[in-house]
Amino acid sequence: MCRNIRTLHNFEPPATHEEIRASSLQFVRKLSGFTKPSKANEAAFNRAVDEVSHAAQHLLGSLVTNAPPRDRAVEAVKARARSAARFGASATKLPA
Repeated sequence: MCRNIRTLHNFEPPATHEEIRASSLQFVRKLSGFTKPSKANEAAFNRAVDEVSHAAQHLLGSLVTNAPPRDRAVEAVKARARSAARFGASATKLPA
């Protein structure tokens, strides 16, 4: 359920609004236990996603680091290698 909750800080290029929103959606889904809320809960669910996304934007904008920015392509290769080591060689054939 939490596949889109990823580290978004200190990447070049910076995290996009869509990436932050996807992570926020997964976070609210995890907290609420709903993949898709009922009509009665839809407004509260969407408001929570908006608020979490807004807070995440502010957090990412406020964080400082002395470390050089990480490269997304390099990190993706590392993640695939970890996945292959954990789940076997067939995991490397999955799309990134």
